[in-house]
Amino acid sequence: MVDKYERMLELLLQQDDWVTATDLAEQLGVTTRSVRSYVAAAKSAAHPLAILTASTSGYRLNREAYAEFAALSRGRSVGSETPQARVHHLVRRLTEAPGGLDVHGLADGLFVSESTLETDLRKVKSLAEESGAVLSRRGATVELSGTESAKRRLLSRLLQGESTQGVLELDAIEAEFGIAGLGAFKTELIEALDGEGFFINEYGIDAVILHVAIAVDRVRRDQHLPPSSRPAAVAQTAPIAAALHRLIPDHFAVEVTDGDVDYLARLLTTRVIAPGADAGSAPTVDADDLATVRRIVDLVAEEYLVDFRDDAFIARLAIHLGNLVSRARENAHTRNPLTRSIKSSYPLIFDIAVFIASIVQRERSIQVDDDEISYIALHLGSHLERMSRREERVTGTIVCPSYYDLHAILRTRIERELGADLSIEFVVTRTDVDPRELTSDLVISTIPTAAVREGVVIVQPFLTDDDIDAIRAAISRVRRHRRRARITDELLEYFDRELFFAEAPGDDPESIIRALGEAMVASGAVGREYVEGAIERERMSSTAFTETLAMPHAMGLTAARTAIAVALCPTPVAWGDARVSVVALIAFSAEGRARFQPLFDQFVDVFASRRDVTELVRTSEGFEGFIAELAHLIERR
Repeated sequence: MVDKYERMLELLLQQDDWVTATDLAEQLGVTTRSVRSYVAAAKSAAHPLAILTASTSGYRLNREAYAEFAALSRGRSVGSETPQARVHHLVRRLTEAPGGLDVHGLADGLFVSESTLETDLRKVKSLAEESGAVLSRRGATVELSGTESAKRRLLSRLLQGESTQGVLELDAIEAEFGIAGLGAFKTELIEALDGEGFFINEYGIDAVILHVAIAVDRVRRDQHLPPSSRPAAVAQTAPIAAALHRLIPDHFAVEVTDGDVDYLARLLTTRVIAPGADAGSAPTVDADDLATVRRIVDLVAEEYLVDFRDDAFIARLAIHLGNLVSRARENAHTRNPLTRSIKSSYPLIFDIAVFIASIVQRERSIQVDDDEISYIALHLGSHLERMSRREERVTGTIVCPSYYDLHAILRTRIERELGADLSIEFVVTRTDVDPRELTSDLVISTIPTAAVREGVVIVQPFLTDDDIDAIRAAISRVRRHRRRARITDELLEYFDRELFFAEAPGDDPESIIRALGEAMVASGAVGREYVEGAIERERMSSTAFTETLAMPHAMGLTAARTAIAVALCPTPVAWGDARVSVVALIAFSAEGRARFQPLFDQFVDVFASRRDVTELVRTSEGFEGFIAELAHLIERR
């Protein structure tokens, strides 16, 4: 129950609106009765804080109360209430006991049976092995052995795994290790790194701060790391190590060795910092990494028609690639709190990142997980954002009667505030203009008249902040209308009665992909190699891009024609971490590459709302019903 209960709170935390028991049950893969039991448990556990509000519309999280409840929960002593709490307790005890611990004493101390303790120890053993440590048994003694770095990785993995949505909270780390002042230490560390000319990855720095806390705790127990055996790596991190040698004793009153500091400096180098333009100690880009990235961006341009061939970008990505490989080989994983949102909001960028990761994984013989894929996606997305906006600017005409230079002042203010989104085509200074004769997307008028066409915004002659907001909202509406038109015109043409399934043709991702793939093969849209490619892509990273939609596909655009095979799942199907109600196997042909990017993103956008998708699945009667409901859904968005 505990995992489902915590997952329920996570789901509610992601929603601003009411969520029904039915929706929660579908996402959790349980009955509504179980949901009600979790809600009752939450109310009981939170007493006297009301972290959940219930109504006829469903359930909603009281965020302030939940934050207070979470803080109180962190402060409670670790007991035997849950398997997770016991595993946490066992890992902490075992890392602090070089000679091992007696299993009978552990069971008595946790007030559980020895069979329950054995189950918990199996979980500890799995965690230990993932971190490079070993849990062994001699009679009644259980012992954790391995290198000091492996034990530190185990502690880090344990605590990061317990963090909410991948976000580490400094006060929770302080409470765990009895350490104060991590926030002040982090501030000074960032200032020191910034002073050396480095860019800081704020998404990863708290994971390193966790390692700093672990290091301080271990050093207090006289457990140190050996000096690095890689002189070149030590030389590269020298200014970072110097800052750590100064800051750690100042803030935590412990003396760290060169080995402790070298390890932390290497973590900062591979997880947190990138060389800035003026970084005196900027790392040299490895020639092999540079060659690999150049080859990869050529393949991306060929497969996806997205051009990343920019020297500065290639150098940054090559440095990131080298660090990624180092982390993977050292089994030093880093969580990314943005993984879920990147995957659902920018599916094409995420998919290109999967394509890149698959090449790196195969050629460097490493494993690349979703968190690392998301960091690659951040590199790709930030580059695309710097290069150009994905949507064309909206056109506008200003209608402002002539009075001295009032119309010129108005235009200057609008272009200064909204020039990145809005292109002013004309300025009309007459009062008798008919807005219906103006061809711009928007008409921005100071004349208080009834709007006789879409896209008219009435503003004051001296533009106010409310006027700016109104124009910005109108720009968003124009873009939404454009997007809807593209979806209606392009998306619906790819559906086919022969490729529609009112029920899921399988009970797991691979069986469903194969069944949908067989229908596509029979229709002549793809060959069997495309189906195998889609399964290989699924094994790399789940294609559940939202909580409701899985969109399996092969990474190459090798279909004979572009087509979409759809399966509705009245009973949601477990797909990665999600439970999806719609599965769409998408195949793109080489001729359809130019339409790949907008179509891919638009499809995910249509199926973003669980409520809409549930209604679509519930009300669709056959293929014609599905098309009608989908068109209706598109139009009302």
